[in-house]
Amino acid sequence: MGKSLSLRKRLVLKLYNRLRKIHVEERTLKTLFWECTLRCNLQCRHCGSDCRVEVATPDMHADDFFNVLDNQITPHVNPNEVLVILSGGEVLVRKDIEQIGLSLYHRGYPWGLVTNGMALTRSRFESLLDAGIHAMTISLDGFEEHHRYIRGHRDSFQRAVEAIRMVAEDGSLAWDVVTCVTPALLPRLEEFKEFLYDLGVREWRLFSIFPHGRAAEDASLQLSDEEYTDMMQFIEQCRNEGKIATSYGCEGFLGGYELAVRPTPFECNAGVNTASIRVNGDISGCTSVRANFTQGNIYRDNFWDVWQNRFEKFRNRAWARKGQCAECAMWQYCEGNGLHLYDDDEKLMVCHYNRLTR
Repeated sequence: MGKSLSLRKRLVLKLYNRLRKIHVEERTLKTLFWECTLRCNLQCRHCGSDCRVEVATPDMHADDFFNVLDNQITPHVNPNEVLVILSGGEVLVRKDIEQIGLSLYHRGYPWGLVTNGMALTRSRFESLLDAGIHAMTISLDGFEEHHRYIRGHRDSFQRAVEAIRMVAEDGSLAWDVVTCVTPALLPRLEEFKEFLYDLGVREWRLFSIFPHGRAAEDASLQLSDEEYTDMMQFIEQCRNEGKIATSYGCEGFLGGYELAVRPTPFECNAGVNTASIRVNGDISGCTSVRANFTQGNIYRDNFWDVWQNRFEKFRNRAWARKGQCAECAMWQYCEGNGLHLYDDDEKLMVCHYNRLTR
């Protein structure tokens, strides 16, 4: 099971568990994802949501989103304290993102987006800045041959690199780079870290790919348990070095690697202080939760009523104490891992703690 938990870490994790219970009671909305499109200009091998260039579900009209924001959310929150993240698909395929962003800015909401960089030209970047963008994440999955293999487009690497250079040179945004680590990239992570540093990257998030959506079709993307542990050790080394603020994504509980590979212990905030409005109007936790945990729909339900009175399975995880979690000593810290790791039958697909070998 990897590193053992020290007494100090156990105390910290118990404290965070108590804080989580407080957060559940408070139900303070801090992050709102709007899945504004399922369209994408790439068809990546590791896509968990199986987005495509052409999709059956149309983009949500901005008026529908702002009707909910203005009438059902804003009366109950301080807009300055709620980050709105535009997600997809690839957000920049929408031509009205600047208008949407400016409308959020005028309402007092900080906003950001995640992009693959394909459509982030110099003029588009400047227009996003003019619209008051606050934060951005750019995906880059390794050197050119790695990235192109995963993204499936010959220009994908160069476009992402150019996007990173633009954002780094500007210096006004809160931003980072996110990388999915595959067996092909793992031996070159140190070299890739130096490459990112030279591009101006100072915040770097790594994650692994679990078999869901299109990613389930390509076994070459999956790390073995030993490789997964090697990635954890690399992240810990980077954090000790301090050259780039490196962290592992909010994938799951990591036992003794907690506090060594992330600035804070694992906590699934979906449905606790994070919600999403999906492209079809469904209300859920973060957009990474792809299984059937939908809590309502904006076209028939009041968002704030749903936020206050539903989300039971997000906030009370007793239902998840079954299967491999039933007798696990880590349950008190983990509570069944992140909800994005469950399938439609509410079965845990991956346990990161059990993957760690040393």
